[in-house]
Amino acid sequence: MAHARSARALDMVNFFVGDLQTGFGPFIAVYLTANKWTEGQIGVALSLGTMSALIGQVPAGALVDALHNKRVAAMVGVVAISFSALLFALFPLVGPVYLAELLHGLASCVLTPAIAAVSLALVGHAALGERLGRNARFASIGNGIAAGVMGVIGSTVSPEAVFWLTAALGVPALVSLAAIGRVEPAERPLKADPFDWHGLRDLVADRRVLAFGLCALLFHLSNAAMLPFAAASVTKTAGDLASAIVGASIVVPQIVVALMSPWVGARAETWGRRPLLVLGWAMLAVRGVLLALVPNAWLLIALQALSGVSGAVFGVMFPLISADITVNTGRFNLCMGLLGLAVFVGASLSTMMAGWTADHFGEMAAFMALAGAGFAGALACRYVMPETRDSAQPVEAPCVLKRRRPAS
Repeated sequence: MAHARSARALDMVNFFVGDLQTGFGPFIAVYLTANKWTEGQIGVALSLGTMSALIGQVPAGALVDALHNKRVAAMVGVVAISFSALLFALFPLVGPVYLAELLHGLASCVLTPAIAAVSLALVGHAALGERLGRNARFASIGNGIAAGVMGVIGSTVSPEAVFWLTAALGVPALVSLAAIGRVEPAERPLKADPFDWHGLRDLVADRRVLAFGLCALLFHLSNAAMLPFAAASVTKTAGDLASAIVGASIVVPQIVVALMSPWVGARAETWGRRPLLVLGWAMLAVRGVLLALVPNAWLLIALQALSGVSGAVFGVMFPLISADITVNTGRFNLCMGLLGLAVFVGASLSTMMAGWTADHFGEMAAFMALAGAGFAGALACRYVMPETRDSAQPVEAPCVLKRRRPAS
């Protein structure tokens, strides 16, 4: 019974964190534009957030590994993100906004692996795939609902109100984290030195880490620029309907992720990881080819369902494979941070590659280049990436729930 309550509380954590992170999406540009910021200033602010997230990946992973109580790391991340939202709401000035973006980037680096670590501690490695599927489902539902509510509030109340709501959402997230209770992993405690240099060297030398890092880089090289370029194309051809089409294109993948993620987690335990990796990456290639060959504004909405399939696979597989690689080593979050670098590199190169290709060879060539990256990723998943399910030594007992004590 106690374990079931903790599982439901973790569902709510993912739901409210999905809500919380939604406020730092496109709403930032809308809010800052309303406050007379130039496009250059907005670009610098967003770049600061991206750079802090990039730089913080590995140190944040090592920090979470070093903490025995992973809930504390998650709580600190939630508080920091809520504080960042308050800075936006109260002080739409250059200094506070830049500080808020830096803080949000660093806090997100801690929060994401901390929730994955709490999930692992709660259910153990044997049930982690299904648990990660549930995490992705509730995060996607939270993201979709929050996007709609914040859009209405931003339009009817004020752009500033979005960030007041974002900050307030930290409260139910903290309550849900507290409701999980203190969990002790049944397998070896997930604890490491403050910074595990030896572990970092071992991970860098691990073929599985290098192979999945390549796959992750190619995934985001293909995926990151696809919707922005398709949205730009729609804006040119769909006229007044462009905003509605783009909005639907954002919501559809969230629905698909919410529906598919538990299925992906369950199939990962029966089929293995590699077949699902090939499926997710192949959907990127199919989507890119269809966008290139059939440039129809309304088709974009349907093709975004393929994006949802890919997103569900990547969202579950990223922490699951990290757990496979690092089982019983205490380096789970360090591995996620290291692989996160590949994600950021791929996403950064994606827009550069697509933009250069579009300028020199046209939009069709840009979409084909993005599709090519997805196809290369599918080949890498099939022929370079080892199967990691059998290399892990799952533990049958999920966890031991202790009587709740004050958070340390």
